[in-house]
Amino acid sequence: MPPQLKAEVNVMPKVVQGDLQSLPPEARDFIESNAKLCQPESIHICDGSEEENKKILDIMVEQGMIKKLSKYENCWLALTDPRDVARIESKTVIITQEQRDTTPIPKTGTSQLGRWMSEEDFEKAFNTRFPGCMQGRTMYVIPFSMGPIGSPLSKIGIELTDSPYVVASMRIMTRMGTAALKALSNGEFVKCLHSVGCPLPLKDPLINNWPCNPELTLIAHLPDRREIISFGSGYGGNSLLGKKCFALRIASRIAKEEGWLAEHMLILGITNPEGEKKYFAAAFPSACGKTNLAMMNPSLPGWKIECVGDDIAWMKFDEQGNLRAINPENGFFGVAPGTSVKTNPNAIKTIFKNTIFTNVAETSDGGVYWEGIDEPLPPGVTLTSWKNKDWTPDNGEPCAHPNSRFCTPASQCPIVDPAWESPEGVPIEGIIFGGRRPAGVPLIYEAFNWQHGVFIGAAMRSEATAAAEHKGKIIMHDPFAMRPFFGYNFGKYLTHWLSMAHRPAAKLPRIFHVNWFRKDSQGKFLWPGYGENSRVLEWMFNRIEGKASAKPTAIGYIPADAALNLKGLEDVNLTELFDISKEFWEKEVEEIKQYFEVQVNADLPYEIEREMLALEMRIKQL
Repeated sequence: MPPQLKAEVNVMPKVVQGDLQSLPPEARDFIESNAKLCQPESIHICDGSEEENKKILDIMVEQGMIKKLSKYENCWLALTDPRDVARIESKTVIITQEQRDTTPIPKTGTSQLGRWMSEEDFEKAFNTRFPGCMQGRTMYVIPFSMGPIGSPLSKIGIELTDSPYVVASMRIMTRMGTAALKALSNGEFVKCLHSVGCPLPLKDPLINNWPCNPELTLIAHLPDRREIISFGSGYGGNSLLGKKCFALRIASRIAKEEGWLAEHMLILGITNPEGEKKYFAAAFPSACGKTNLAMMNPSLPGWKIECVGDDIAWMKFDEQGNLRAINPENGFFGVAPGTSVKTNPNAIKTIFKNTIFTNVAETSDGGVYWEGIDEPLPPGVTLTSWKNKDWTPDNGEPCAHPNSRFCTPASQCPIVDPAWESPEGVPIEGIIFGGRRPAGVPLIYEAFNWQHGVFIGAAMRSEATAAAEHKGKIIMHDPFAMRPFFGYNFGKYLTHWLSMAHRPAAKLPRIFHVNWFRKDSQGKFLWPGYGENSRVLEWMFNRIEGKASAKPTAIGYIPADAALNLKGLEDVNLTELFDISKEFWEKEVEEIKQYFEVQVNADLPYEIEREMLALEMRIKQL
C-alpha cells in the first residue's frame, strides 16, 4: 500500500469472521498492514453467503442506514447525506510519476481528460486521512472477481472497507466471497482500500445515518501498483471500487499492457427471425439510453434482443481473431429516474426483488417512486422524498435525486443472454458509438474503416444533462464515453485502439454511430426511439452480413434509400433525419479540431490527425 505510518496502536484487531492465516501471504500482508494503519475494532473476511448478507442488512437496519421496503421481496432503501450523491470528478485522481502518463499536457488550461496528482501530494493526502480512520468500526475484507470466476478474461480484487453498504452492494455487483478467494490462490489481485472517513466516536452527528466525510473525499488510483484508495464517500461510484475505479480506470491500463480493451460499453445479443445471432458493444455518455438499449424490447416482429451487460465490456481478440467480450459485473447499478414500463420494461421486471435502492422517494405503502416512473400513485398513497421529507408535486424539486440508483442482480433480468457468464466471452461483430445530439447528426452512419471508426469514437460529443456535475444543456466532448474513466493518457489510448488493426488475423468489428435524439425546428424528436431502435440495429446486422445497401456521405455510410425498414412506422421524415448540412459540419469539424489541438496536443496520433483532415476535405466538397 502507499506510505505506511507507524500506527500508534500496533495491535492487530480481532478477526470476527474468517481465517487470516489461511490467506495467501500477499493478501494477508495487505490486510494486516492496513488494519494496523486504520485501526478498526474488528476484521470480518466476507464469504458472500446468504447468511452473511442477512447479517449485514440487519446491521444497516439497526444503524438506520437502510430500511426494508415492505411492498417488495428483499428490497431496501438507503438515503444518503445530501453532500454524498454522485461520482466527484474533481476529487478523482490518478497518481503516476509523470503527469503525461495520466493525461496529455493541454496546450492551454487544464486537462479535461483526467486528473493527475503527484506522488508527493498523494503521500501527504494519504497520511492526513487514513491513520485511525476506522476506529470503532469493522473492517470488512471483500474478495471479488470482476468477470465470471475462472474466466481467462476475469481479474480478482480485494476491497477493504468500513461500510456495510459497500459489502451488500458489492455482493450484487461482483462475484464476491469464498469462490473469489479460491480463484485468487497465490495470483495477483488489485488492492482496494475504502473508508467513509468517520471514526467512532463521531465528532459531528450524521445526516440520514449516512457516514461520509465530504471535506476530505478523495478517490485515488495508483495504476503502477494496481491500487485504488478511496476516502470520505459512501456513494456507489466512489466506494464500490470494482465498478468504474477497477473495471475502467485500472483495467484500461492493464488492458493496454496486456493487449485488450476495457470499455464503458453495454453488450447485447440480437437474433434475427432466421435464428442468426450477432453481438454488439455500444458506448454512450450518461442519459443517452444505454441501459434502455441493452434491455430493449424490439418492435420488429421476429427479432430478439438479449442483454449481456449494460455498462462495462472487457474485450480481447482470441486465437481465431474474434473480439471476445465479457461483462465484468454481476449486477446493474442503474439510474432510477426515467426508468418506466414504457422506457425500459425489462429493467422494471428486474428490480423489484433483492435490490438496494438509493436516494429514490418512498411511497407510504412501502414502495419506491421517482420522476418518469409513469405510474400514478394509488389514492391515499403519499410520498417521502429522498431528503426524507413529505413530498407533493408543488414542492418545486424532484422527489428522487436525479442520480438516484437501483443496485440489482443481472441474473434477474428476464432477457439476460444465455451466454452472459460464458468464460470465453461473446464474439463482438459491431461497435456502436452514440450521443444526444439535437441537431446536425444523422440517425445512423457507419465508419469507412477501423481508423475512421476510432476517429468517430474520439470525436464523440453529447448534450450534457443534470446527471453530470455540469449545469445547463451544452454539447460536451466525451470521447468513447470514457472521458471521466480513462486510466492513462488519452493519446496513448487512441494509439492502443488503432493498434488492434495490426493484430494478426483480427476480425475487426464494423463501427457505427447513432443519434436517437435529433429534433425538428419545433423541438420535437424526429425518431420515436425505444423499441423502434431495433430497425437501426437490423440495418447494422444486415450490413455485417453484407446484405443491406448503403451510400457514402462526407461523414460515413448511411442507409441507401429504402434500406432502413420503416414498415408500420408513420410520419418519419427521413430527409431531415439524415440531412448532412455543410454549415453544421464545418462548425463540428472546427470544434473537434480545436478540442484535439488543445486537449490531446502532442499526443494525438497522426492517424487521427489524418482522419480529421480527410473529414474536413469531404465537408468542403459538400
